[in-house]
Amino acid sequence: MSHYFKGLTLLIFFINISVFCNAQTQIFDSLTVDSTTFVNTKNKINQLSIESFKKQKFTQQQVELPYRLLLPKNYNQSQKYPLVITFHNSSRIGNDNEKQLEPLAKIWLRPEIYDNFPCFVIAPQFNKRSSNYTKQADGILSSIPSDDVNLVLKLIDSVSLKYGNIDKSRIYLVGYSMGASTAQNLMTIDAKKFAAIVSIAAVPDLSNLRAFKNKNMLLIHGQNDTENPYNGSVELAKKLKNNKKLIFKTYINLNHDNINIPFLLSDEIPKWLFKQKNKT
Repeated sequence: MSHYFKGLTLLIFFINISVFCNAQTQIFDSLTVDSTTFVNTKNKINQLSIESFKKQKFTQQQVELPYRLLLPKNYNQSQKYPLVITFHNSSRIGNDNEKQLEPLAKIWLRPEIYDNFPCFVIAPQFNKRSSNYTKQADGILSSIPSDDVNLVLKLIDSVSLKYGNIDKSRIYLVGYSMGASTAQNLMTIDAKKFAAIVSIAAVPDLSNLRAFKNKNMLLIHGQNDTENPYNGSVELAKKLKNNKKLIFKTYINLNHDNINIPFLLSDEIPKWLFKQKNKT
């Protein structure tokens, strides 16, 4: 009898998964990250020179937004390039125009990436939280953008005007933790501007789900994340179950602190992003 109920439970589990995934792609990864891998990976990233990320400052109505700008390698004015905007987590808040270059931003400096995925990269720095969290009636946290997030839209327009060879059909959002929430916030504000989003360990923006409809989304979360709970991404994916362009990748053994490790020394993020494009 016990085998019967065990089998029935497994059958129900797989039925639920198939219904939940009938449009989107879900991946469950059992990768583990030990302390040695964690330290060695971070050290390799932190040894990269950030000199190519030039310090810039954008000002709009007396409000300043410091940012770093990385030009494509062997920049050619006659060639079109994608634009990546990468957002920092809350531990990088400030105005020194330094701290926002966290490991996820630095991957674009790795020779393998810089050589093979030429693009513009903007890394803005916020001097206060760019996204704030509120608890909904069902207990799920949802993110709300700060006023300064709208400055990023103006910044993109300004940089696109200066560099006329930015491919406006390939503007990408990337973020981790608060930065991932900020990336989602921007997508809800102006979805048409962006071709794709990579969101890692976010508190989701559930305010305008129509903005995510048919958008290219790589949603990544560690199942052991207790800082920005995993159930938030589960809820967002569930609400977007008909989006065939959404990939929801769960790392069942990772948490908030080590969820970035699988992506820092690989080309998974740029390789996926460069395949995405807004239809004109």
